[in-house]
Amino acid sequence: MTDATSGDGDGRRTGSTAQPIGGAKGPDELRQQIEQTRGQLGDTVEELAGKADVKGRAKARAADLRDKAGAMTVQLRSSAAQAGHTVQDKAGRAGHTAQDKASRAGRTAQDKAGRAGHTVEQRAPGRARGAVRAGLGHPRAVLVAGAAAGAVVAAGVLRRRHRHGHC
Repeated sequence: MTDATSGDGDGRRTGSTAQPIGGAKGPDELRQQIEQTRGQLGDTVEELAGKADVKGRAKARAADLRDKAGAMTVQLRSSAAQAGHTVQDKAGRAGHTAQDKASRAGRTAQDKAGRAGHTVEQRAPGRARGAVRAGLGHPRAVLVAGAAAGAVVAAGVLRRRHRHGHC
């Protein structure tokens, strides 16, 4: 016997449809009790069918998980795009800062080279003054020549150390 139909000996039903057995006072009341019982039975059957429909519940759960995954994907893409823009902005600012510093350093070096050239021109003997003036007109050429001279001196020092066994 099920819970809804089991009796406890006093003529009353127990369970979710606890109504007296045979307690109708007429055919109309009996029909009403039958309709009410059918409705309750239909609701119970729908509940049980829903619980027993494992495939349907699994599909519903999968749909929920797909929706959540889609929402997370959108959120992650948005976060990644925002992070990319932030990195791009910072990199741009760092590039501008480096460019500004390099430009200032170049101007400073050029100014110092010009002052040094003027100093040498003023202190140099007559013949050298012409060469110094030519160098002031072409500061890059003077810079390249100075770098080449420095390389020659460095190579000589290294060769001398190598011969004397300092390396």
